[in-house]
Amino acid sequence: MKRKLRLLFLALIAVFLVTLILKEPKTTIPNNIKKEVEIALGHFPELNGIPIEFKFKKNIKKSVMQAQPTWSGLLKPKNKRSYKILISEKFKISGEEFKTLDVPRDVLIGWIGHELGHIMDYQERGNFNLIGFGIRYVLLKEFVKKAERAADSFAVSRGMSEYILKTKRFILNHSEIDEVYKERIKQYYLSPDEIMEMVKEQDSVKDSNLL
Repeated sequence: MKRKLRLLFLALIAVFLVTLILKEPKTTIPNNIKKEVEIALGHFPELNGIPIEFKFKKNIKKSVMQAQPTWSGLLKPKNKRSYKILISEKFKISGEEFKTLDVPRDVLIGWIGHELGHIMDYQERGNFNLIGFGIRYVLLKEFVKKAERAADSFAVSRGMSEYILKTKRFILNHSEIDEVYKERIKQYYLSPDEIMEMVKEQDSVKDSNLL
């Protein structure tokens, strides 16, 4: 009897894994952020054809948004991966909850652009490397800094500097946003000055190519 139960359990796991692998994911975007997502995606032509599910969640610890690969994606070659971007329905300012959808449109686009920057980073990694990425992100603060700055850099290099700057300034200049969250942004992400410096470097490269 125990052997039959064990075999049944293994068969169910096998069916589950096969279903995950064969499932064809699609990009899904909630209607209330469709325009903002499309603007952000327009800066990342490399992600055309990559399935990304944008999904609202009641609360995300320490973040407003979070990009991650799907479990089924980790079982496939990276050119067939799929991802999801979780979006917190609310965030806190001075202990009060505010709807994420109520932030200025360009700020929301900047937040989405940052998460797409993460996906660009993920796409350059093999499956085992990506699993290791997740482990190091949880355990190592220095790795968090490296990952978040890389996501910002991908977004800025794809022409999203104005959106990213507006998002940073919204957080850092908003007097009522929790200081703990502000310190996290200062510690782990590119500063507005660093973003402006990146833009200057990009412009100088463009100018030299025109000569």
